[in-house]
Amino acid sequence: MRDQQDGGGAEETKPGRRRPFPSRPRRSRGNRRRRRSLRIDYPRGGRRGVRRWLPSWRQLLLLGGAGAAVLTGLLAWFYATTKVPEDLNSFATQQNNVYYWADGTEMARIGPTNRQEVPLGRVPEPVQWAVLAAENATFYSDPGISVTGIGRAVSEMVTGGETQGGSTITQQYVKNIYLNQRQDLSRKLSEIVIAIKLDDRMSKQDILAGYLNTSWFGRGSYGIQRAAAAYYGKDVSELDPSEGAFLAALLKGAGQYDPALGPENRKRAEDRWSWTLDRMVEVGKLSAAERATYTTFPEPKPQPKSAGLSGQTGYLVDMARAYVESHSDITPAQFDLGGHQILTTFEKPKVDALAAAVQDATKGIDPDNREADKLLKVGAASVAPDGRIVALYGGPDYLKQGFNNANTTTVPIGSAFTPLVYAAGLTEGVQLRRGGSRVPVTPASTYNGDDGANVMTPEGPYWGRDGKIAKTANDGKRSWGQVSLRSAMEQSVNGPLMQLGMDVGLDRVQKTAGDLGVLPGSMGELVPAFGVGNSTPSAIRAADAYAAFGAGGSHTDPYSVVKISRNGVPLGLQLPTAVQALPTAVAAEVDAALKGSVRDGAAKAVAEAGPGLAAKPGTTPDRTAGWIVGYNGQLSTAVTVFRADLKDMKLLSLEGLGGAAPDVPDTALPARIWTTYMKSAAGR
Repeated sequence: MRDQQDGGGAEETKPGRRRPFPSRPRRSRGNRRRRRSLRIDYPRGGRRGVRRWLPSWRQLLLLGGAGAAVLTGLLAWFYATTKVPEDLNSFATQQNNVYYWADGTEMARIGPTNRQEVPLGRVPEPVQWAVLAAENATFYSDPGISVTGIGRAVSEMVTGGETQGGSTITQQYVKNIYLNQRQDLSRKLSEIVIAIKLDDRMSKQDILAGYLNTSWFGRGSYGIQRAAAAYYGKDVSELDPSEGAFLAALLKGAGQYDPALGPENRKRAEDRWSWTLDRMVEVGKLSAAERATYTTFPEPKPQPKSAGLSGQTGYLVDMARAYVESHSDITPAQFDLGGHQILTTFEKPKVDALAAAVQDATKGIDPDNREADKLLKVGAASVAPDGRIVALYGGPDYLKQGFNNANTTTVPIGSAFTPLVYAAGLTEGVQLRRGGSRVPVTPASTYNGDDGANVMTPEGPYWGRDGKIAKTANDGKRSWGQVSLRSAMEQSVNGPLMQLGMDVGLDRVQKTAGDLGVLPGSMGELVPAFGVGNSTPSAIRAADAYAAFGAGGSHTDPYSVVKISRNGVPLGLQLPTAVQALPTAVAAEVDAALKGSVRDGAAKAVAEAGPGLAAKPGTTPDRTAGWIVGYNGQLSTAVTVFRADLKDMKLLSLEGLGGAAPDVPDTALPARIWTTYMKSAAGR
């Protein structure tokens, strides 16, 4: 055993025990406190359960302060780097929108942008205040932004709610000069920053003048001067407060407030006009006595048509524009700015052939000397199996009649609807007992073909609202006895198809029609007449639905534009895709029946149009519409004729049309048009 030396000699250790580590120098208490203060105590020591994970007030304040500092820095950076455009009005360069035929040749050139600047002094003060009262009553006192409006708008965007405007006149002016209508946080922040800078740089009068000169008022008009001309045919200086209140309403969206675009628009416009005048009284810019003199809505003048839209061109342009606006992110205001190139699906030879067929078939129509020929309307559309609308006939001339007969949804399709009922029956089967199982039907299934047979439900006869039993009605009141569904289709025996619709279930027939492209808004009431065509699809939709029968059940919604660009840069456009609307075997059975109808049935009048035809005529019990819808493998075409005053769209009888005898079917004229066109189009 060795003595322990002073100064750290070796310490004797007992057997089996480890030598201790050399002692470390002890840190001061101050150092230990500093280390603890720098370490974030999270999860929190000395706490258990949920409290261990709840931050302390000190930690919350630290986190909030750090977040605020970062956000402040980001906002400062964003403010410093966001520039006000050098030329605030450079967007207003006038350009045309150019429409092209399907082969790429030019169809129409629409424009230029209708814009004319005026000094603020030319705008009557009451008209200025009509705009301010409606849009931003605090304009002259705010800093260019509305804090509450911005908070509401940002909150809705962040949470995915409905987008809010939340914009002052200054912010709207900024949005106008950028022509960027996106509702996202980045665009909103840019708008806010530039609005604040503009408010500091420009006078309120200059900002208001810029806003009034760059805002879109519809009808292709940018600026209040051109809006005054477009809606009232006068200089802006001649507007009264009532007219100014209407123009102010258009700033919320001319497509929703121009009365010329429909009765719903008129109601919105009148409500907004009245509210704006009341609002002017509230802000002290219109006396109650003067307000009381404005009780009649200041009716705008009709919208003039461009000379380049004569003939069928206007109908085609309207349809193409409507498709772009509903299937892209391009707003009406952006579209009116111009510079767009629109490649349509329309084929000029077929459009010309369809117009020529209508003109040839209607040579005997004499509205000046024959009462039955007055107010005659013809609509037609030709659709490819892939949904492309290749031709349509909207009316005699777009400049004379802007209403598109090919796209109307007010004319019942009549018995031309029965192939859709037949398809539903073959697909769904029938239910003859309430709560019972569904039973398949085939083309050979027989039904009562007598005229005037009771329409049956599983419980017994169907009683109509008039207190009478509903009965079937065949063309010419002819009774056929027991008839197969295939024969009923070929010979256009309506009674069996009406009863088939009841047996299938009208809701299931409705679903099949919807799968084939009939729009919900044109579906008829679900009563027995639904099976024989109380629905009102347009000629475009009727042709498109029939196209699926010849395409093995594949259906594509109709479309009129292939692509769009602006100044050569492609823009996004949603195009429809094909869906299997019917089983292939069902489509083949319907196709066979429609071909039999042409071969030796109700549609044999169109047989001369060529080989491989499938078609179905359509009539209504009150003789207010005549149809023919069919296809040849390459094109599906629908033609409808009706008589109506376009002011109220009340349908009139077709009996005696063109001097025909009372027993001449209402399908005679559409069949002539269809035959002539299909024979001509087959070679084009």
